[in-house]
Amino acid sequence: MNGIVEFADRVQGRLDRLDLSPDDLARLARLPAGFIHGMLDGNLPPPRGKRLITLAEVLSTSVSYLVGLDPDAPVPDEYLEEDQGSLGLLAGDEEALLRAYRRLDMSSRAALLQIVLKMTPEPDHDEKKPRQVKAR
Repeated sequence: MNGIVEFADRVQGRLDRLDLSPDDLARLARLPAGFIHGMLDGNLPPPRGKRLITLAEVLSTSVSYLVGLDPDAPVPDEYLEEDQGSLGLLAGDEEALLRAYRRLDMSSRAALLQIVLKMTPEPDHDEKKPRQVKAR
């Protein structure tokens, strides 16, 4: 089993134990229902930062348990750091591309990078920028 499926199984187990539906979890955690369903279906990676902490609180469990660590072990910082997308630093399409990219193996990532670089060449730094005329 991979980490995404195991995480989803732990969340579903807590939902079952608390007799909550995924929609109840979305409402109580103030998260989009689509996010909860995508996470439980294994289509989205486990959340990080505030979303992860909120899920643990609503599910009456620890962050350590949800991410598959010993409940007495401290949670590594990487789980508590916010995703850039959740901070609003990326547009929705950029966030979707980044998530898809992260699911690729290394050779697919390298191939995709080559394609993107060919589609969007770097501007030549020696090119003169057009002179802007000041309005009088």
